[in-house]
Amino acid sequence: MKKNRERFCNKEREFVYAFKVGKECFELRVPFKFPVQENPSHLHGRLMLLHNLPCFIENDLKESLSQFIEEESLHDYDGDAEAALEAVKSGEVDLHQLASTWAKAYAETTLEYARPEEPSWDEDFADVYHDLIHSPASETLLNLEHNYFVSISELIGERDVELKKLRERQGVEMEKVMQELGKSLTDQDVNSLAAQHFESQQDLENKWSNELKQSTAIQKQEYQEWVIKLHQDLKNPNNSSLSEEIKVQPSMFRESVETIGRIYEEQRKLEESFTIHLGAQLKTMHNLRLLRADMLDFCKHKRNHRSGVKLHRLQTALSLYSTSLCGLVLLVDNRINSYSGIKRDFATVCQECTDFHFPRIEEQLEVVQQVALYARTQRGSKLKEAQDSGNQNGASDEKTAERNYLNILPGEFYITRHSNLSEIHVAFHLCVDDNVKSGNITARDPAIMGLRNILKVCCTHDITTISIPLLLVHDMSEEMTIPWCLRRAELVFKCVKGFMMEMASWDGGISRTVQFLVPQSISEEMFYQLSNMLPQIFRVSSTLTLTSKH
Repeated sequence: MKKNRERFCNKEREFVYAFKVGKECFELRVPFKFPVQENPSHLHGRLMLLHNLPCFIENDLKESLSQFIEEESLHDYDGDAEAALEAVKSGEVDLHQLASTWAKAYAETTLEYARPEEPSWDEDFADVYHDLIHSPASETLLNLEHNYFVSISELIGERDVELKKLRERQGVEMEKVMQELGKSLTDQDVNSLAAQHFESQQDLENKWSNELKQSTAIQKQEYQEWVIKLHQDLKNPNNSSLSEEIKVQPSMFRESVETIGRIYEEQRKLEESFTIHLGAQLKTMHNLRLLRADMLDFCKHKRNHRSGVKLHRLQTALSLYSTSLCGLVLLVDNRINSYSGIKRDFATVCQECTDFHFPRIEEQLEVVQQVALYARTQRGSKLKEAQDSGNQNGASDEKTAERNYLNILPGEFYITRHSNLSEIHVAFHLCVDDNVKSGNITARDPAIMGLRNILKVCCTHDITTISIPLLLVHDMSEEMTIPWCLRRAELVFKCVKGFMMEMASWDGGISRTVQFLVPQSISEEMFYQLSNMLPQIFRVSSTLTLTSKH
């Protein structure tokens, strides 16, 4: 059939149109290649303009051209259909294969003939977990999750101790070798010993990494099977053994509250909260918080007590499959990995507790790398096409593509999902460069535009709480003076205010909570200067005091 179809493709036919101007007769001849891909109205307008035709034949020419294209196209379709039928009759085309192709096309494009969607294990488990976490069994779930957390923490502690002992032993060996350097040993001997030490560390780290990976996989499977079984048992009203299993113990709750209170007394955070209204006519209320804290404090679990983490994580677990998610912005470099800086610290926190709902952080980053590679390939091909078409900036664009081909660009971000962190569900990894440390960035800087795109994702994906580094840095340095901090905070406050006003058109005006975090090394004086700046930029709700006449 392809051969028959090719006969009718790119076939040229001549359109002839005769008309009179006064007593003179004229004839317009235009060749067309069929099938015609362009709109007949566009072709008609081009013919009128190109041949400078009189206006009184415009309607008649348009009607004749449309009729010509329709008749010739119909003739080709009829010929194509006849050729296809002949191919089936002669046995050139397999009838069963043709029928299966048609059936597949109907199943993929027509809902009526499509196969019903098979239930997904992840969706089923999510529904079951959502039901259980909002039932009396929530205490049992949190107890089990915390027991798994303690088990992994103990395993990580053993790993750290063993690695520390290995490094200390290797340090002693290296000191002895350095003392003999130049006497009985050479530089080659030192390099050889250093290589052996590095290989030993790699082997030990790989051993513990595989053990942790295996332990988390076993925990995840056991946990999901136990959750499904508990949900099925709860459906059976005659099962009396469940009452002891899911019974809440008040003493554990009281102890947990006291423990958490002690923790927060030891690690007191500076915090200011504001309620604002944004919008021209229909105003939307939002909550703003200014905190002096480490960004990873929202991710870490408290290890002080076995039951102390339960109440801390209860709200996070309750909203895991809801329309009130919590997000966090991490400032990272342009490499998609977890090998250095805050990326490594974040990955370490993620590994301290098994994620029972989403893939491990390493698996999610591998998926992001594949998607980024595909996007970079598409971007590179478009730049190459632009260069081939005579773009003057093609050479510089090609250099830019080569320089950034293996990395993401400043302002771009990738997202990871988590159910095993203390207070967040989603992490936005925003790529920034050293330019954020300078004092001359503007509202069009890639980092600022990245924040805008992050807030847009929050609106479209039910993330109602988002934590943002106010100064666009996680750690302070010498060049970050008080005027620098004030200018940077003012810029971010004003830009975020504008982005939040845009939210009304994105989500219809939903109340949200935005948390601005500053590094822990910032002074209290600087913190309160920033706190005084915030209500000057945002419209803070004022309180109304009612007094009695008496």
